[in-house]
Parts: sequence; structure tokens; C-alpha cells
Amino acid sequence: MSFGTAYGAVLSHDKYNREMGEMRVSPQSERAEKAGNGSIGSIGTIGFPGNGRPRQYKGGDEKAIVDLWNKALPKDAISPLFFRNRVLLDPNFDPAGCFLVEDDAGTLVGFLLAIYRKTPLSGTDLEPDNGWITAFYVDPAHRGKGIGRLMFDAAESYLRASGRKSIYISSYAPNYFYPGVDEDLYSDALEFLTHRGYSTLYPAVAMDKNLVGFEVPGDVAALKAKREEEGFFFGNLSTPLLSRALSFAQDEFGSDWARAIREGLARGIPYDNFLIAKKEGRIVGFALFGAYDYVAERFGPFGVDGDLRGLGLGKILLYYTLDAMRQNGLHNAWFLWTGEKSPAGMLYKRAGFEVTRRFLVMKKSL
Repeated sequence: MSFGTAYGAVLSHDKYNREMGEMRVSPQSERAEKAGNGSIGSIGTIGFPGNGRPRQYKGGDEKAIVDLWNKALPKDAISPLFFRNRVLLDPNFDPAGCFLVEDDAGTLVGFLLAIYRKTPLSGTDLEPDNGWITAFYVDPAHRGKGIGRLMFDAAESYLRASGRKSIYISSYAPNYFYPGVDEDLYSDALEFLTHRGYSTLYPAVAMDKNLVGFEVPGDVAALKAKREEEGFFFGNLSTPLLSRALSFAQDEFGSDWARAIREGLARGIPYDNFLIAKKEGRIVGFALFGAYDYVAERFGPFGVDGDLRGLGLGKILLYYTLDAMRQNGLHNAWFLWTGEKSPAGMLYKRAGFEVTRRFLVMKKSL
């Protein structure tokens, strides 16, 4: 059983649940969990220190965690620096929620990371009902021996003891790895989670576009000229507009996008990477690239005022941002998360983006 998961740009859980509804855990899944999981105990097929209980992270474990991660999840390999930045420097990281299983020789054979919010993403909201499991894996040589069950028993107990009522896999902001379970790469993890009572909330896709030879189509240029005649302005962000852009991102799309913009600019991405749409002094849309993890080819975040959708503002922002990426010597554009059949997903496809990965965002009620 293996799994690499880690947030991009879809509805928040609260908004999604209001608008789309939730898929509930089936009685069959609940029966499977009760029948197959039990409580934490020794495994029996191989020996484990500590009476078969996962231990918690301690300083010095990093190399073993990253080495086994890359062995267990070779298509989602990470670097020690990435692990440090994404895990250890996360303000919500708690060693008590980082579970490791070792064999009787002290060799790491399993890892799981569980998170709950101790620091609000915005304001004072700690999302007290929610917890997340953002990554887990088992050594390929030791799968099928109950190691995953041990780690999940421990993680679910940890999150339950903290008062969490729901566990998500794995739409945790800001430091997720992927939106959820890659249903093609990790079908075994999907089966394991289903048997534990996790159900699919919604699918998400990652998309990529080759920018070699890209140019703005004539119809998009004509649309831009038409909107400008109507009083819209398209151009780069500037310092006098910064506070308005951040407020727009926060109010229209939530704190995670405002955070991504703030942190990207603080890391030094230039205003040339940030295109805005404005009318009568009001920011009504934006698109940028290079905001996440110093990766220039990563597109987003990107959004338009909900009251003005249908005017082609998103289309203009998308195509001219892709043009700016090409002008900066980039050969590709990609992002991790959108709904394939959402309006944004359809816009991306019309612009030539192709689906490169498919994920399932999952949830379990405790």
C-alpha cells in the first residue's frame, strides 16, 4: 500500500458541501472497517519495537523518512529540502501526529503524517472539526502486513483525541503534497482507504500545457480590445494596487489564495508575473505564475469576480499570463488542482491544457 498526497484551486469544503452535498460513508464501508481494523496491536508477521505501536517523529528521522518515501513513492519523490519546508516548517506540524513504524532491526518501514490546525490560516478560524492525513506510505517489501492499519489506527486516535470530527485526504492548506489519492498510481491505497470508511468527496485533476510556439489567438486579442473599450484595464500588479488585490483574493476566493499571493511576492516574484483586471478602480480578476515553491512554471492562483463571469475576463487573463510565461522563457505551464468539468477546467482545456493526473479528495467522519 502506497500513497502520495498533498491544494490548488477548487471549492473549500464548507462551500463545496453547501453547493454540491457530501458523499456519505456507506454501511458496507463501516462494516469493513469494524471487521478489518480493530485497535492498535502487534502485527505478528514481523517484529516491531514498542509492542507493535508506531512511534512518533524525532529529530534525526528525516533521512530515513525521505529515503523510504522515495523508495515507496518513486513517481512522487521528494528532496530533504522539500520535506523540511513542507513538513517541519509547517506551523501546524506536531511530532505527535507524525507516525513511524520500524521493524525489529530499527529500520523504517512505514510513515504517516496527520495534521490539525493550531495556527489559523486566516483570522481566528482553527477549523476545530477538521483534521488531515497528508501523506502515508509503507515499504514495498512489507506491504500486506498490517502496517498501514497500525498507522491509521494511531492517526485516527490522535485526531479524535484532539476533538476532530472529520479527516480529509488531503486538501490541507497550505502545505499539501497533492489534492488527494492518485486513482491511477495508487489504486491499492484507494481500496485500503475505502475499507477504512473513507469516501470520495469529489475528483480533482492536475493539468499541463506546452508553451513552445504559444501565441495569443486573434479572437482573444480582439476580446481584450473590446473589454478595454468598455472600461476594463488589463496590466501588471503594482504596489499602489497591492492591498486591493489581496483584499479581492481574500474576499472572493478565501485566505489560502491571499496567502499564496502574499508569500509569493514576499519571496520576490516580480509584478511582471502578476496580471490583473480592473474596472473603475476595482480589482475584478487576477492571474499569476511562480507563486508556489519558487517554481516558475506553476500557474496560479487565478480567478475572476463571480458577478462578472461570462464576459471572457478569465480567458483574457489566462492567455495573456501564458504569453508572459512564454516571454520569460518558460516551456510549460502546469497546476495541481481544478475540477475537470468545472468552468475553469473547460477553459483550461480550450486553451490547450491536458489532464496529467487524476485525484480523489476523500473524507471520513469520526
